This record gives sequence, structure tokens and C-alpha cells, in this order.
Amino acid sequence: MSDDIGAFVPGPRVRIEGRAGGPLSDLTFAAKDLFDVAGVPTGGGNHDWPTGRPIPTRHSWAVQTLLDAGAALIGKTVTDEVSLGILGENAFDGTPKNVRAPGRVPGGSSSGSAAAVAAGLCDTALGTDTGGSVRVPSSFCGLYGIRPTHGRIDTTGMMPQAPTSDTTGWFARDAATFAKVSAAMLGEPIPRALPTRLVIAVDTFGFADAGVAQALRPTVTRLAELVGHSREDIMAPQGLSTWAMAQRSLQPVEAWNTFKTWLDERNPRFAFSVARALVQGSMVSAADQRWASLMRQEARGRMAHLLPEGTILCLPTTPFPAPPVGQKLSVLDPLRDRITCLCAQGGLAGHPQVSLPGATVDGLPVGLSIIGPRGSDASLVAVARALAEG
Repeated sequence: MSDDIGAFVPGPRVRIEGRAGGPLSDLTFAAKDLFDVAGVPTGGGNHDWPTGRPIPTRHSWAVQTLLDAGAALIGKTVTDEVSLGILGENAFDGTPKNVRAPGRVPGGSSSGSAAAVAAGLCDTALGTDTGGSVRVPSSFCGLYGIRPTHGRIDTTGMMPQAPTSDTTGWFARDAATFAKVSAAMLGEPIPRALPTRLVIAVDTFGFADAGVAQALRPTVTRLAELVGHSREDIMAPQGLSTWAMAQRSLQPVEAWNTFKTWLDERNPRFAFSVARALVQGSMVSAADQRWASLMRQEARGRMAHLLPEGTILCLPTTPFPAPPVGQKLSVLDPLRDRITCLCAQGGLAGHPQVSLPGATVDGLPVGLSIIGPRGSDASLVAVARALAEG
């Protein structure tokens, strides 16, 4: 299938057939260029990353799992450089086109995977999520997307960034496909039983653009009716920006530690924003790291309190729809900060989160997220399926 949206990495396209007769044998998938595919270099979104590295001889766990389930791999997709991005613009490979929001970014760093699914080039695609890299493109491209419980999915063969926040995730256009793929990746059937309580995180809706909050209201109403009991509460009593600051104090330090030897040995080329993020990670003080670690413990305690068994929480996935492509750094930096305010709980607390499509603001997609207790991944997928079934 031709790629006229720039979703796949430049060069020859790989195709590997899945196991015959598997539950996903009617599906195709793509893999973000952070996942190892045997015989294919792992590019990491940076043309200097593969230099001097052996070509993988084994598939990553996530790729192998989908192949074993019967899905056919049709290519590797563009990612923000070394996954350090949230908007989907790559100085080396370009910006994949967002067919659901023409002229707008697809969201990153799983930009190519989301763009390929949104354009119908494949049925599902693998992404990674450290600070929002599945959730944000899900919102911007109008897709189902999941950040699983941290540690739930084996990340063997997935290029790391910040291991205490890194997760594997996936996308789909429709709820039925999303449920099938999720069952294979999670290794358990999707239940019919649903949660019985809903928490509406009012601080997150107040933080989002007014148009986003209004556009999501009908879905929140349907969700409350489906679950049967709902109440309003504050997700981050310390402040969403405080949680974001903690994540921005932890994740960049880990990224710096992940890449510093490569930087020292290779002096690779980077876009300014990526190089800046790494430099900033090297400069976070020990005192700030200690404070951020304490805030992570507070966030985990708060999320555990809000989400006992049988409870889910909802919030806007992003505070606004996809911004235009090619904006200045001075415009983009505040947007990235606002996105982190709604995504930081993923890396801090590690709870599963599913972004649901369906709402639009001036024709542009925006997602509603549901978060559950740790380990309740399949239950969140069940909610997504039940909402779609009406």
C-alpha cells in the first residue's frame, strides 16, 4: 500500500506475514521505529542512531506478539527523534500528515503509527508512551489508543528513553479492532462486566480549552450513564502544573542517562528542541530530583485513592486539538507544557489509560481519556467497546 502521507520511514518497506489462523490474521499492523524487527535497523527517528549498532536478529516482544497472533507487519513508522517529542515533527524524516486534521500535527512521538492508522494504511500500529506519546496522537488523530499499566507489557526490543515511565501502546480506528488487538497484547479476554463508578476530574476539564470541555460533555454524559454512578473530584490537589513539573524533573534525567554515552561517543546531530531537552536533563539538580520523587509518591497515592477497584476516572486527553504544522518554538513550548499538565499522571503513577475518539472542536478531533486502577487495562478496553456499541 502506497504511503503518500509520510507515515513510514524512508527506504524499502518491510513486510512480514503473521501466523496463519491466528485471532488477528485478518489485520495488518505497523511498528514505530523504536521496535526491533529482525534484519532491519532500528532507526529511532535519528539518522545517527543506527551508526555502529548491530542490526537486530530478533523481533521485539510486541512485534513478535502481534505476528504470533496472526497480524501482518507492513512497515516501520516515523517517530520523533529518540522519542523526545510530543507533537510529531521530525527534522530528519519530516512530519507525517494527519488526515483527520489537515495541516495540523499528528502528535508524537508515535506520529507515524497514529497517522498510518488514521489514514487506513494499516488496521493497528505499535507506539510507545513515556510522557504522552500514544495518548496525544490518539487525541489529535481521532483514534483509540492505550497506555497500559506501567510494567504490564514486556518492553524487550523496544528502544528505551526513560524506563520508569516507558510503555508500549497501540492504536486502532474502531473499537472492535481495538478490543481484538488489546486482547492479544494483554494476554487476556476483554470482559463484558464494566466498572460501576466514574470520577470526573473537574480540574482537568477546567484546565482544557473551553471548546474542548464542551465538545467532550456528551461523551462524559454517555459514560456516566453506562457506568451508573458518577461524581466530580480533583485529580491533582497539588495542581496539574505541579505534577507536570515533577514529570519534567524525572523523565529528562532518565533520558539523559539513557543517551549520554552515545552523545559522548558519537556527537550526533539533533534538532535544537531535542538537544535542548537532553541538555536540560543533564542539569536537573539532585534536590529537584528528590522533590520530584516525593511528588511521584504523592501522585501515586492520590490516584490509588481515587481509583479503587471498579472505579474509572475521565479527563480530556489533550487540552486542545492538534496545532498547525511548522510553528515557531516560542509558540510550541507553551503548548508542550500544557499537554504535559494533562499527561504527567501516566509517567508518575503508571495507571492504564485509554483515549476515546468521537468529539471534535471546529472539525478537529479531540479525545476523552479514561483511567483505571493498575492492572485494569482490559476493563478500560471493555468500556471503550461498550460505548461504541451504544
